[in-house]
Amino acid sequence: MKWTSLLAIYVLFWAFSVFLVLPWGVRTTHEAGGDYVTGQAESAPHDFRLGRVAIRVTIVASVLFAIFLLNYHFEWLTPETINVFGRRQIGAE
Repeated sequence: MKWTSLLAIYVLFWAFSVFLVLPWGVRTTHEAGGDYVTGQAESAPHDFRLGRVAIRVTIVASVLFAIFLLNYHFEWLTPETINVFGRRQIGAE
């Protein structure tokens, strides 16, 4: 696989991992005991730290990408193994 393909796949893993990591450790202003700012949503995080979230996302994305690469190399899970309809793939022998 080309390095550009690997980079594109890693970026996709990183982008999807953001949605997995964002809820971790979030405390609202009410939970933190702070005062609301005018116009602030009640569900808004009290103290958002972008650097911490970026590090967590990078770690999660790297682990998932490593699992993807290992599966690509060792072929643990292939389209044939998850074929629930029992039909052969077109072009498969």
